Amino acid sequence: MKRNGARALIEALAAEKVDTIFGFPGGAVLPLTDELYAAEIRFILARHEQGAAHAADGYARATGRVGVCVATSGPGATNLVTGIATAYMDSIPMVALTGQVGTAFIGNDAFQEADICGITRPITKHNYLVRDVDELPRIVREAFYVAREGRQGPVVVDVPKDVQIAETSAPVPDKVELRTYKPVYEGNPRQIRKLADAIKSAQKPLLYAGGGIISSGGSAALTELARTTRIPVTTTMMGLGCFPEDDDLALGMLGMHGTRAANMAIMKADLIIAVGARFDDRVTGRLDDFAPEASVIHVDIDPASIGKNVRVDLPVVGDARRVLEELNKLVEAPDCDPWRKQVAEWKAKFPLGYSDDGTLKPQYVVEKIHEVTRGEAIIATEVGQNQMWAAQFYTYTKPRTWLSSGGLGTMGYGFPAAIGAKVGCPEVAVFDIAGDGSIQMNIQELATAVLNKINVKVAILNNGYLGMVRQWQELFYGRRYAFTPLGGVPDFVKLAEAYGAVGMRVETPEEVVPALEKALAADAPVLMDFRVAPEENVFPMVPAGAALHQMIDSTA
Repeated sequence: MKRNGARALIEALAAEKVDTIFGFPGGAVLPLTDELYAAEIRFILARHEQGAAHAADGYARATGRVGVCVATSGPGATNLVTGIATAYMDSIPMVALTGQVGTAFIGNDAFQEADICGITRPITKHNYLVRDVDELPRIVREAFYVAREGRQGPVVVDVPKDVQIAETSAPVPDKVELRTYKPVYEGNPRQIRKLADAIKSAQKPLLYAGGGIISSGGSAALTELARTTRIPVTTTMMGLGCFPEDDDLALGMLGMHGTRAANMAIMKADLIIAVGARFDDRVTGRLDDFAPEASVIHVDIDPASIGKNVRVDLPVVGDARRVLEELNKLVEAPDCDPWRKQVAEWKAKFPLGYSDDGTLKPQYVVEKIHEVTRGEAIIATEVGQNQMWAAQFYTYTKPRTWLSSGGLGTMGYGFPAAIGAKVGCPEVAVFDIAGDGSIQMNIQELATAVLNKINVKVAILNNGYLGMVRQWQELFYGRRYAFTPLGGVPDFVKLAEAYGAVGMRVETPEEVVPALEKALAADAPVLMDFRVAPEENVFPMVPAGAALHQMIDSTA
């Protein structure tokens, strides 16, 4: 049956069971948005294309499904770039559909033309410029396959306007199989056996778990491995929630703002089993001093990640969940009681903490969010001090409850990501823990939340600064606060009310819990302005260029 390209595209989306698209219309996607008007797919109008991309990303992280966003050509498409790069750095499955000028005008500097495929080539798994309407249904199905399979990531499909209008009778393929892209899911049995043998003979083993555990659905297998072997577990920031942090084997997050126990364990372990992690610089500190006493085993679905940053003694290429499930059939617990005792002593001696001087501390606010939500909320964050406090002081026990821009460090990510998460998981409470600087990057999405009745809760840890930059200025630049004070503008309560949301201001510790309870009970988006201590810092901290054991804290 003949239909136009836009209709064929929507049929391909339906075949992928897409239920929600975040986007912003424009001239080059008018045929598509016109067809979407009557389609059984929810279209959520963002107020900026970057917001649409981050919302699709948050939807994907919270649900495990591929997120979808739409933008028109030129500036619409380029406004997606930061969101696409964010998803790429964190291996998040997303398909970005962009309009393009007509095929006859491509390359002629036409109105609102931009080479979005060229622009996004370094920050996508793959991208397509569709020149033939008969190829459109197949390309859309391929885009979802590429985004979802193997190491996940974003894919761009650029569709010229005339391709959307042209007619085609090409069917939507029932399935996709790419001869040139076949990720390896099953780990090599001999390598898995070597891994089991290495664990059995280790005296000071450590499990180092990353976001790949969550992408693969491997949290249960990781937990089984840890509890069978009694090996302590540390997670990257992207891996928060893949292992319950209230377990006695949990050491919390490692790295620049990780726990002392986790970082000390890395430095003293004789075997590190890294699963679904990529040894980024915020985790390793100074590379030549990273894990000096350990053999390193690296399990990852992306062979290019293995050995990229850290020397690896035993590589295992495969899906994290499947490799761990096979390992669990073979593994025996090592004899490492003295090691577990040492790790437990570090945990007891060096807990995360902060001074209680009667002022409203940001760490206290995060702790109370955990208390009021009983640890059952999805937490999205912006980037900076708010992000680190949210990572440190909320106890994550389930996967897909932590959404944060890890690799790119994108200010403005958290609020639209929270919107996407709430759309995907409407029954779950969703908080964006924000800073007063980064929340303003995409504050316009308050309109999206209000008009679509997406009842996210925003907790702004308002310290009057671009906090993390100010912290570095305090510690390393002689307290010269160059361009980091924010001047106390805007009035967030009035701003929330102007958008039709609920605005609240909290200035004392005693007001925190009642405000959070009121926010959770409100059937509306709520923006809470917590006036926290202006010069509170994130500790512990590994300074740039230092090794993991060279942490500083508030007493340094």
